Amino acid sequence: MHDFLIFAFVGFLAQIVDGALGMAYGVISSTVLLSFGVPPATASATVHAAEVFTTAASAGSHAVNRNVNWKLFAPLALGGCIGGAIGAFVLTSIDGGVLKPFITGYLALMGVLIIYRAWRATTPRPFPARWSGPLGGVGGFLDAVGGGGWGPTVSSALVGSGAEPRESIGTANAAEFFVTATISAAFLAALLSGHWKEAEGLGQHLSAVGGLILGGLLAAPLAGLVVRIAPIRTLTFAVGGLVLALAGYQTARLVGWL
Repeated sequence: MHDFLIFAFVGFLAQIVDGALGMAYGVISSTVLLSFGVPPATASATVHAAEVFTTAASAGSHAVNRNVNWKLFAPLALGGCIGGAIGAFVLTSIDGGVLKPFITGYLALMGVLIIYRAWRATTPRPFPARWSGPLGGVGGFLDAVGGGGWGPTVSSALVGSGAEPRESIGTANAAEFFVTATISAAFLAALLSGHWKEAEGLGQHLSAVGGLILGGLLAAPLAGLVVRIAPIRTLTFAVGGLVLALAGYQTARLVGWL
């Protein structure tokens, strides 16, 4: 029960941040699981199992509050599903850590760009629909490999390109449900087929999954409302600051400071 309450609290805080800024649920949850000694692939599978429920609630909240750009939604979700399935296969086959320096560099670059756009108060412009599919593919792949890379990759790219933060966050959150469901199915297929031979104690982490789900579900309905009423410039600064914080955290882990 103690672990369940801890993860419920973690899930609530992570979903508040993720739903409002379009990222960090997977990163925060995975980090806590890893600190408990859970192997990377198992941590990613556990988080994605919980996210199937929390992203569904968050997507509904954003749809109700009209934060979703439906023209970008379908190609973004499709690309994310394909990239996520490939990423899950890769993570159960090789060490995903080799990609972390590149992900960290990308986050730092996007964080600076977003902060710059907020500082200059540039006028929002539509994200090119033809690039939403490839962006989703990259985001889905990194999400599966990193245990939480969809938001930092997709939301930051949409906001960094100059798209309206409210629609960027809402669209990314809505598409994330389908990506998460696909990644979870891919992990399950890898486990049942014997491809994932080193799946360690997934059954032992049911309390973590349950806690993350409960906390996330309690917080998810607030996401769409927060994004809808928050000023664009404030939201842009917040997204940029969070991206830079994630990049700093990943850098500290890479150099052994954490």
